[in-house]
Amino acid sequence: MTARTTPPHDDRPPPARFAYDRHTWKEIAHLLVNLPIGIVGFVYAVTVMALGAGLTVTVIGLPLLATGLLGARLLGRAERGRARKLLGVRVDEPSPMPGHRGQSFLGRLWANLKDPVGWRTMLYAFIRLPWGVVTFTVTLTGLFVLWPVLPFIVRGLTNADRAMVRGLLSPSDELERRIAELESDRGVVVDTAAADLRRIERDLHDGAQARLVALAMGLGLAKEKLLEDPDAAASMVDEAHGEVKLALQELRDLARGIHPAVLTDRGLNAALSSVASRCTVPVKVTAELPARPAAAIEGIAYFTVSELLQNISKHSGAKSASVDVWRSEERLLIQVWDDGRGGARLDGGTGMAGLADRLGAVDGLFVIDSPQGGPTTITAELPWRDRVG
Repeated sequence: MTARTTPPHDDRPPPARFAYDRHTWKEIAHLLVNLPIGIVGFVYAVTVMALGAGLTVTVIGLPLLATGLLGARLLGRAERGRARKLLGVRVDEPSPMPGHRGQSFLGRLWANLKDPVGWRTMLYAFIRLPWGVVTFTVTLTGLFVLWPVLPFIVRGLTNADRAMVRGLLSPSDELERRIAELESDRGVVVDTAAADLRRIERDLHDGAQARLVALAMGLGLAKEKLLEDPDAAASMVDEAHGEVKLALQELRDLARGIHPAVLTDRGLNAALSSVASRCTVPVKVTAELPARPAAAIEGIAYFTVSELLQNISKHSGAKSASVDVWRSEERLLIQVWDDGRGGARLDGGTGMAGLADRLGAVDGLFVIDSPQGGPTTITAELPWRDRVG
């Protein structure tokens, strides 16, 4: 299983046959609707272009054209929906226009005017009218005089429709798809950071803060008894001293959970050896890195291994485990193995999905190989970024 998998869509229809099946009827409906849809799109495109170009000498020409391009996006969305339902064409939605917070009016206007999605949809609307006339005429005529071979004719015409939808109404290129992916990843990062902050707040409130409150109350009582009963006061001070030690230990554990000092001072190898020593299963750590990666990548790698070792301690029933870390070209690879019972899954409720999301947010991968009965091998891959400073 991987952190992100995008199975290829096979949206090819079954081969055309002389019999009229549901695919053929859907294609016939699509071709007949091409003409009215083409008229609407052509009138819209011509009106927007004519008014926008004709009024460019005034202050409303370019804003009108920019607004028309935004409206073209809605036409494109409707056409993608029609192609999806009638032709089975699966085309990703283009990424929305980026926000313009803090940008001047002219900056927003220029961004809308150079929108490639809007312009390609305008071109699509121009082409659709003559093509709609052709498809409507051929299909309607074929229903009366070319009935036996009409499925094959319809298939040829709709294949041209499919090509136009994919060519003009699909996302601009790989970069645009990458932008949409990064926008989704940014949401994962924000949610993860918020969850971490809530965890730290909860740990402080329920742990160290509660213990310090009890410590303050105990010292207050000891102060009151200092003159009346010195022995009792001394006993209470001893208890308070023990509470101070426990509070300090909890604060150290919390700080280590935020970012361990050993990771900052000595790097990933020493930090992973430290976390492996706390695992209930014997763990062999091998980290062969020519240099230290960027602090952010190093931190993600540490917390990934830390959580995986916690899962091994709690759920695997393993007798031994290993952690291997190495660099391969521009990627940092981590492999955690154990000889436990296996059966680990992304949806298994052991935090695997959260790890996959965290790695995916930085363009990483998370692969699980864990058959029932074991062993389990989990591979994490992160982009290598050189350390600065």
